[in-house]
Amino acid sequence: MSGEMISFPSNGGTAEGYLAKPASGGGPGVIVIQEWWGMVHWIKTIADRLATEGYVALAPDLYHGKTTNEPDEATKLMMGMKMDAAAKDMSGAYHYLKEHSSTGKVGSIGFCLGGGLSLFVATLKPIDACVVFYGILPGVQPDLSKLAGPVLGHYAEEDAFAKPAAAHALEKQITDAGKHAQFYMYEGAKHAFMNPSPETVKVGGFDGEAAATAWARTLAFYKQNLH
Repeated sequence: MSGEMISFPSNGGTAEGYLAKPASGGGPGVIVIQEWWGMVHWIKTIADRLATEGYVALAPDLYHGKTTNEPDEATKLMMGMKMDAAAKDMSGAYHYLKEHSSTGKVGSIGFCLGGGLSLFVATLKPIDACVVFYGILPGVQPDLSKLAGPVLGHYAEEDAFAKPAAAHALEKQITDAGKHAQFYMYEGAKHAFMNPSPETVKVGGFDGEAAATAWARTLAFYKQNLH
């Protein structure tokens, strides 16, 4: 199954994104949020995988066509991303999916940079199920009291970017705000353990066992909260 690039409204303007739909044509919605590499093939693959599980998945292109496989360039792209513009594009994706969700519910999922943004958009819009993969917040502190739904976090024990101590602190912040969070720590795993692309060895590395377990937990979480 493969999706297509679409345009959708974004706060009076237009944003681009990759849309993948189930064979049935409909299902609950999920916003898929990119890593610092941009809208690369792997992010589209995640949207496709969600579509095969019965979800309408939309990945907004937050770098507007720019991608890279080099950490230095990825850092520049991430630092150059305007948070207000990203918020508008993610909010636009939320409204698009809300309109097309068969259950009226919308989840979010993001990786690395996108993990932090998954949590961020869940404080801007009433996301029903927020999934964070080794997420770091890029210079923004969201109002966690505004979370509408539960948060599922996946973090790596040997992560030099989203370190375990920071993950535990974030989980506590969410629960201290009176919201529900369940964070898992994957023993022996490194940053970007979900991503099998070659460039991930520069920042961590793929871990098939951790990836399979985290994906199964994510699907169970969505089944419980988006249907």
